[in-house]
Amino acid sequence: MQDLQNALPSAPEDARSLVAWYRAQKRDLPWRRDRDPYRIWVSEVMLQQTTVAAVIPFYERFLKRFPTLRALADARVEDVVAQWAGLGYYSRARNLHKSARALVERGGFPRTWEELIELPGFGPYTARAVASLAFDQKTGVLDGNVIRLLSRRHGSDVDWWKPRGRERLQALSDGIATATDAPADLNQGLMELGATVCTPQKPACLICPWSPRCVARLGDRIEALPRKRPRREREIWIWYPRVIEKRGRVALIANAYAPFLKGHWITPGAVRKASVAPKRFDYRHSVTHHDIFVVVGKGETDELAPKADVKWVPRASLKEFVPTTLIRRAIERSTSQE
Repeated sequence: MQDLQNALPSAPEDARSLVAWYRAQKRDLPWRRDRDPYRIWVSEVMLQQTTVAAVIPFYERFLKRFPTLRALADARVEDVVAQWAGLGYYSRARNLHKSARALVERGGFPRTWEELIELPGFGPYTARAVASLAFDQKTGVLDGNVIRLLSRRHGSDVDWWKPRGRERLQALSDGIATATDAPADLNQGLMELGATVCTPQKPACLICPWSPRCVARLGDRIEALPRKRPRREREIWIWYPRVIEKRGRVALIANAYAPFLKGHWITPGAVRKASVAPKRFDYRHSVTHHDIFVVVGKGETDELAPKADVKWVPRASLKEFVPTTLIRRAIERSTSQE
């Protein structure tokens, strides 16, 4: 708990120096040009697991197609997912659409993270980011960049991926956010400093506003913090998609049988976990920690469960419903087997 005790007296100075640095050094990014909670929210969801440079063209295209919260809420979920194609993690697009409808129903965005987190798709980070950046709530954000920055600044050698370690770092972030009258700039500064200066390798300590008080730098522990998260063991799965067609339309079902792409529209089929990779397969694909070996087969309509929720999709419209190449390749491969 030493890091928390030491953070209290230093929080006001850390906040002042960081806000001043951010205002002088901030990048001109499209979602920073106003305080519209909708635009901030979309950007924060897109930026999860994706770099700023990669997000900008997707963000601008998405906002052109869905310029307002109402436009997003009124859209078909398939259109939203299609616009998301290329960003990956498609559950984020579905949750964005679900949340947009919930927000319109309640009359707009609530102003606190405690209210936002009750909505579908709003996790602790996203709720706090929107509340602070759009409405100046004095709450701290905690993403990967901020975890690294605060771990080094305070010498916090904790298991940040576990609840207890994350709670300690959240307390540090909250502490500095409450020590300023500019929580939006403070939180933007935390993320900016982590992304551009306090980088994973070779951080630019000489230009960091916190360098004189950085516990990791003073103790020569920059490379040791934050603590390395143990790698999740990769799993080998063999997927047997059954491509069923009727009058030029492909049968898709909501995925309830495979551990990857849960909730997505996929072909019927089966999966099994394996200890070694198969010798014969049509193609290989990776999704998070799953190594998927695909064995494609043609199916018949009588293979569909009688009460299954089946969506018959024209091949020309597959990208709207199936943005991921894992599934589209199976359907395309089935044609070459004819």
